[in-house]
Amino acid sequence: MIGELIGLIIFGAVIGALARLFMKGDQNIGMLWTIVLGALGAAVGYWLAGLLGVEDTGGIDWIRWIISIIAAIVFISVYMGIRGGKDRRVTR
Repeated sequence: MIGELIGLIIFGAVIGALARLFMKGDQNIGMLWTIVLGALGAAVGYWLAGLLGVEDTGGIDWIRWIISIIAAIVFISVYMGIRGGKDRRVTR
């Protein structure tokens, strides 16, 4: 259980970071949101890959990774659209 949670955090961070790397412009979101949205992208990506019939391979599942990164890009874009693309922290 704890191992799965740690794996999800690490995988979410990697997918989220890769998604932000491929996106245009500056994404002014924190590391926590990068991990959360990356993990959501990974979960949806794996689900969509399963629907497309992508089977588990012996090596790196490039199709699953690509779908997961695209899903994370969509989640980050939606999050930034809802948030207005601005950092809402109070500054004095």
